[in-house]
Amino acid sequence: MTDDCGCGNDEQRNEGEEHEPERFWEISELRFAALAGLFLVAGFIADRSGASSSTITGLNAVALALGAWTFVPSTLRRLVKGKIGVGTLMTIAAVGAFILGEVTEAAMLAFLYSISEGLEEYAVARTRRGLRSLMSLVPTEATVLRGGDQVTVSPTDLALGDLLLLRPGERLATDGVIHNGRTALDVSALTGESVPVEVGIGDVIYAGSINGNGVLEVEVTTTAEDNSLARIVNIVEAEQSRKGDAQRLADRIAKPLVPGVMVLAAIIAIIGSLLGDPATWIERALVVLVAASPCALAISVPVTVVAAIGAASRIGALVKGGAALEALGRIRAVALDKTGTLTRNEPAVVDVATTTGHTREQVLDIAAALESRSEHPLARAILAAVPEYRNADGVEAVTGSGLTGTVDGRTARLGRPGWIPTENLLEPVTRMQEAGSTAVLVEYGGVVIGAVAVRDDLRPEAPEVVTRLRAGGYQVSMLTGDNERTARALAVQAGITDVHAELRPEDKSAIIHRLRDDRPTAMVGDGINDAPALATADVGIAMGAMGSDVAIETADVALMGEDLRHLPHSLTHARRARSIMLQNVGLSLALIAILIPLAALGVLGLAAVVLVHEVAEIFVIGNGVRAGRARPLAPAPADVVTTPGSQVEAGAR
Repeated sequence: MTDDCGCGNDEQRNEGEEHEPERFWEISELRFAALAGLFLVAGFIADRSGASSSTITGLNAVALALGAWTFVPSTLRRLVKGKIGVGTLMTIAAVGAFILGEVTEAAMLAFLYSISEGLEEYAVARTRRGLRSLMSLVPTEATVLRGGDQVTVSPTDLALGDLLLLRPGERLATDGVIHNGRTALDVSALTGESVPVEVGIGDVIYAGSINGNGVLEVEVTTTAEDNSLARIVNIVEAEQSRKGDAQRLADRIAKPLVPGVMVLAAIIAIIGSLLGDPATWIERALVVLVAASPCALAISVPVTVVAAIGAASRIGALVKGGAALEALGRIRAVALDKTGTLTRNEPAVVDVATTTGHTREQVLDIAAALESRSEHPLARAILAAVPEYRNADGVEAVTGSGLTGTVDGRTARLGRPGWIPTENLLEPVTRMQEAGSTAVLVEYGGVVIGAVAVRDDLRPEAPEVVTRLRAGGYQVSMLTGDNERTARALAVQAGITDVHAELRPEDKSAIIHRLRDDRPTAMVGDGINDAPALATADVGIAMGAMGSDVAIETADVALMGEDLRHLPHSLTHARRARSIMLQNVGLSLALIAILIPLAALGVLGLAAVVLVHEVAEIFVIGNGVRAGRARPLAPAPADVVTTPGSQVEAGAR
């Protein structure tokens, strides 16, 4: 909601954020509406039973006051700040009807409007609770090992370096690294993955994970205020103020509409009074004010956005606000990075080729020395292949090419073919690439001494995901910094035909620019090496948000788990949510366009306009709430091709 639209009691909502309403009767607007309704019914009964007019008027006046209390005070506060909104129209209409003696109609207006306000607050609170419920995954107590004793503390009292004891069935209180033990963790509430994840010593695990059968000792690496769950909630709540195109459309319509309608009403009242009965035309002018109220328009999109974002978090997608959601619903092309997106991101050294006079051990020794301080997947694979390694001096990364440094006083380089000449290693390098491996050359003292082949397995769900995307009408492309042969080998296994290989980060960004010229495009990557492309795309989507701060900060959408099937699921959900937004916007605009002339011509009176308009508001709220029901992922298309033994590279720099 915006102040410009003025459709809600923002002050009351801010005060109530600490305790989100869970039931209808906890919404103050609905409580006042219920009381107003009781007095309206009492007034109706009094009228039927022949009570005095003063009694009937008194009952309806109380109903008017109760209903108006939900929006008139906030409207007056906004007026003091120079802000005119929908509440202004409603207040003027109610006051005007009261002055004209139509107390029942004014009370009905306030009653129905307070109901719509209450339903909106309930819808927003309901979806906000869905997001905040993530925080309930953190237990109220944690067991810490201190001086050999087990001490029970609050998660807020945990300090970095504390050693947590996690028993079978317990939830982890904050993020940490396993110090001792092995187990299978249930992370379904965090990532949407139903299969428990096997973890052991050295693995990073996250707050809210449920321990399986093993006993773990976990070293605390983040405080309770900064763990993965807290970051997700804070980021989403901070980003929910961002508006998608449909929301900006609602604001653009509402801002000129309010003063425009007030001018129109004034013209109707003045000219009509000059040509006819002033009371009749003033009443029509007031009815026009009510008929033109854009509250349904202002309510519909925000409710849909908040509902859809809450549902997206439950299917494993962190959507950063309305802008990202609306843009995600428009996407028609998807560009996939290779490393960590289409592949498992668990590379291993599978082959080493050497030149004359050099050994496999020497090649790996120089390669490991250069990679010892790198966090690239390629580095992990090479270091894992060497029992012990040393650190090279003066290591520098050459973007898109490799590393340079000094080992034992001699210059050394590690990088892709082309940047380092293949010389007499052309045949083994070609063989490595055709086998779906990344080949990196090692140069020492100005002489090429060997090549290392690193290979990463294709994610087993990747072919299914590509097929799902194509079945949904999306164009699918693959972007990679690796060589053409390796890229083509992986693309064939995944079922992708549009392949762009041997790309530097700026090249990926340029290709995204070209794809965007044809259709709205999403880039899916790890959020670090692909940052330029993620920023260039209409929507940047990061994999594995639970473990990557950079991914969360760079991308518009982050898939919280490591299952790539979250991608088509999220795209389908966003497309449906955008469809609901457009339905609500269209209905709201059509309603205004129809009611204004009918009210101006006197075809519809105040009571009829109020009833039609408020029923429409309730309808668009209900329609928007539908976006909060995330549909399960449909069965895989029948033409999904499995890829036994799929193996691909770890990704070029």
